[in-house]
Amino acid sequence: MIAPDREKLKLALNGSKLENIKKHIIHLLDEKYANPKHGHFNDWRYILESLPSLKSSQSDFNSDEITIGQEGDISVQQKEFLEEKLKELCPWRKGPFNIFGIHIDTEWRSDWKWSRIAPHINLENKNVLDIGSGNGYYTLRMQGMGAKLILGIDPSWHYVFQFHALQKFSSIEQKAFVLPFSLEEFPRADNTFDAIFSMGVLYHRQEPHIHLEIIHSLLNTGGQLILETLIIEDENADILIPNERYANMRNVWMIPSIELLKRWLTETGFENINVVDTTMTTIEEQRQTEWMTRYSLNQALNPDDPNFTIEGYPAPMRCMLIAYKKA
Repeated sequence: MIAPDREKLKLALNGSKLENIKKHIIHLLDEKYANPKHGHFNDWRYILESLPSLKSSQSDFNSDEITIGQEGDISVQQKEFLEEKLKELCPWRKGPFNIFGIHIDTEWRSDWKWSRIAPHINLENKNVLDIGSGNGYYTLRMQGMGAKLILGIDPSWHYVFQFHALQKFSSIEQKAFVLPFSLEEFPRADNTFDAIFSMGVLYHRQEPHIHLEIIHSLLNTGGQLILETLIIEDENADILIPNERYANMRNVWMIPSIELLKRWLTETGFENINVVDTTMTTIEEQRQTEWMTRYSLNQALNPDDPNFTIEGYPAPMRCMLIAYKKA
């Protein structure tokens, strides 16, 4: 199978700062699709290939609910069939989306998080890397903000196919791509990106310093890091290292205080580190929906005291920082 959007990606890389590693990116992409190593890959591929060919009259990546097509663009029967197929790609975690009048009510109100960071950034005409992009909600919002080229990377095939399904119907020139790569796999290209987003990733890394060091190397001098991660607020501790699980998640390795996080960034070579938001995650922002029926935040909190997780740790508190690579 040839990766969807492959030729558009090659064209987008031409003339960009990533052109010197274009062959490496395309080679890795082809290798991934040739050897996907996931039991549901063919199921998701079949769903994608079975989606109808529909034309959207307009798309909007600037609205809180990313909109692709209008309800009047398709028949009632087409809408029913499309909704059935999109639900076969459940669970949908990042969003929301509106596809030809179909409201995809995702687990996360990702637009809330975007509204916290958007006033503090300017992506006009920039090359952007979105690490842990998921299905591309933020990646598309970055395109809506005027970025020149956005590469989202996420090793989850499930999310990659969700992005392909969305992109299939978009009427906007494609400048955003979601690739099935981890950050560690991404071809090295020092001083390449103007801005790099790492949102909801750092606490899943066993060695957060390495994560930050790779980001630092990929950024241009003076480039901007937009970092969102879990933090702890404990005057008696700099870091929380969960035992086995945190809020029902197995792969949370360490959660720093804001001051420790700033030290990590400074040690890596970042400067002008600014905290732009600190927010406790609520069950209004992350919850079960018709499009995500699995366990969500509500099942991860102590039923008697939602200020704590079911394991007894402080409930999820998230911090957004902006930092710059030293000149």
